[in-house]
Amino acid sequence: MKITILDTNFILTCVKQKIDFFEEIKFMGMEILIPEQVINELKKVVNSKKKFHFRKDAELSLKLLEKEKNSFKKIDLLKYGKNTDKRLKNFTEKNKNIIIATLDRELKNKIKNPKLVIREKNKLEVI
Repeated sequence: MKITILDTNFILTCVKQKIDFFEEIKFMGMEILIPEQVINELKKVVNSKKKFHFRKDAELSLKLLEKEKNSFKKIDLLKYGKNTDKRLKNFTEKNKNIIIATLDRELKNKIKNPKLVIREKNKLEVI
């Protein structure tokens, strides 16, 4: 079975654009991994005074993750680097079969693994 790991901006954008990413990813036949660090980033956004326009999307994201908690596996990437992007990069480098779901241009350019992206604002596609 293929495995995909989700980044914070991917989750936030899917929620904002009302994409049922859990259903879509399952339909593609993939297992979902969500790092503890991504969940922590979502919590930071909810409590942030600066990122006000992302707060509601982050709150919805956390509610969705709680509702779908049996649809994904949590993983801790603490040993893979200092920040979440570095950890995702290092983790995927060591696991070439992992598909990374991210919209972060810099991260996509650094990672050689297949990527799960949003096309046409409502479709998920592996590139």
